[in-house]
Amino acid sequence: MRSFPLALVALMTLAGPAFGAEHVVKMLNKGADGMFVFEPALVKVAPGDKVTFQSVDAGHNVESVPGMLPDGAQPFTGKPGETVTVTFDKPGVYGYRCKPHYGMGMVGVVVVGTPANLDAAKEVPQTGKAKAVFDKLLAAAK
Repeated sequence: MRSFPLALVALMTLAGPAFGAEHVVKMLNKGADGMFVFEPALVKVAPGDKVTFQSVDAGHNVESVPGMLPDGAQPFTGKPGETVTVTFDKPGVYGYRCKPHYGMGMVGVVVVGTPANLDAAKEVPQTGKAKAVFDKLLAAAK
């Protein structure tokens, strides 16, 4: 009877994790990079990984930016004050923002695997401080 549990443990060890990794991005009024930020603002993940956008400070939401998604990827939107978890299955660049604080530069990027749509993401028009932050993040997304 002892060989069965040991065999089961060995099989589970060899099989490895069945699910992708989990990452956390905090929505903050103030962070290491200033006021109204996602922290970290740039996350690199593998296909199948989950990112939880954690509502730490009130008044923030997370939503994908139209045009800044890989082909076939589903857009996502959270309500203000809501923690949202997104599973990223399609490789590429995903731009996201806090809609109320977009003009203040509260934007971020998730890179899933190879950033195949990087050039297309760079072409999406941005305004205000969001443009400068996206330019910096997309330059680091390679």
